[in-house]
Amino acid sequence: MILKASKRSGGKQLGLHLLKTEENEHVEIHEVSGFVSDTVMGAMNEAYALARGTKCQQYLFSLSLSPPALESVRVETFEKALSDIEERLGLAGQPRIVVFHEKEGRRHCHAVWSRIDADTMTAKELPFFKNKLNEIGKQLYLENGWAMPKGFESPKLRDPRNFTLDEWQQSKRAGIDPRELKSAVQDCWKHADSVQAFASALEERGLFLARGDRRGFVAINIDGDVFAISRLIGGKAKDVAARLDDPSRIPSVDDARARIASDIAPRLARYIGEAKRIARTNMEPLIAKRNALKVQHQAERQAKDKFLSARWDNEQRARAARIRKGFAGAWDFLTGQYFRTRRQNEMEAKFARERDSHERHALIQRQLQDRQALQDLIRENRRKEAERILGLYRDAAAYRCMEGERDKDRGRGSAALRPKRDRGLELG
Repeated sequence: MILKASKRSGGKQLGLHLLKTEENEHVEIHEVSGFVSDTVMGAMNEAYALARGTKCQQYLFSLSLSPPALESVRVETFEKALSDIEERLGLAGQPRIVVFHEKEGRRHCHAVWSRIDADTMTAKELPFFKNKLNEIGKQLYLENGWAMPKGFESPKLRDPRNFTLDEWQQSKRAGIDPRELKSAVQDCWKHADSVQAFASALEERGLFLARGDRRGFVAINIDGDVFAISRLIGGKAKDVAARLDDPSRIPSVDDARARIASDIAPRLARYIGEAKRIARTNMEPLIAKRNALKVQHQAERQAKDKFLSARWDNEQRARAARIRKGFAGAWDFLTGQYFRTRRQNEMEAKFARERDSHERHALIQRQLQDRQALQDLIRENRRKEAERILGLYRDAAAYRCMEGERDKDRGRGSAALRPKRDRGLELG
């Protein structure tokens, strides 16, 4: 299970994120404990108010738990993981919030603790929490028999195309899948043996090498967005500089943007816009199906919860009816029948809770499988559209090369028409 955590402030922003339904198809508030309020925003306000009595700025500890996408993970597994984390980090007994999110057919969990100890009015120290969480994450993979990611086996085996949130947002704005972008640049870097070869390979993929102000070598796409080469290849700036030599030999970002604006963008902007429009049109039926599936799943869960609640109430009344009152109840107490009946009720209640949990988990798992099947179609459609847009970028580079060859041919033709005497003077 991938565990990512941070100490932070901003309880209001975090609470709104936990409750956000625009990006998450299902939001389930699983637990709000240790607070006076039983709502997420109320708990966040309490945590902030308590922190005002201390000098602690980062009064929250936020954690996300992401299991493998295709694994069936029960709520009890998440709860055990949270208990292990609390014990290891020293957060046991601290107020916490637990929320489940579902997005694109994946179910993950968010947990938030208040770091402030109300008895001592000090913040819980969390030394080396990232290393501890990494060890717990490995243990969860082993305990549950999940295939462990390469990055857990060895840091050297991590997927080099993994990207940060900033990279994702920047690439998303640029209209290119970030994995496609990184893969393309890394392929160019792997096969290029000089700065000229690297620049030419980038241009074949619609990217242009330039000199950045602070980041050394950068790549610019046709929209003028700038991407640091070192971050795209997963290396260091000094390694890029050592291989590509002096960046002053290549155009600046402004020069590259001016070249794109004057030479390439006007020709292909219309076609790229049309490709994006087609992509949006092709996605509309899938998006409509996704929204319909979301409504259907929500209705199924509400009906299931209503059924489970009604059945639980009926069974509770039946169990309560076994406890006799009055003289009969006194006789049962004296003979020990009362205690036997109570143990039977407790055992049946425990089994009923497990049964209800199993039935609800089975419903959620079936819905996740339906959603994952739809997400596979969405992902394939996105891949095809990304290839189409990247193909247009390659067309732009090919057209520019064709223009360059035409200019060379025109130059040779003009030289051939000059008098030999003039050419001799030029050569001399």
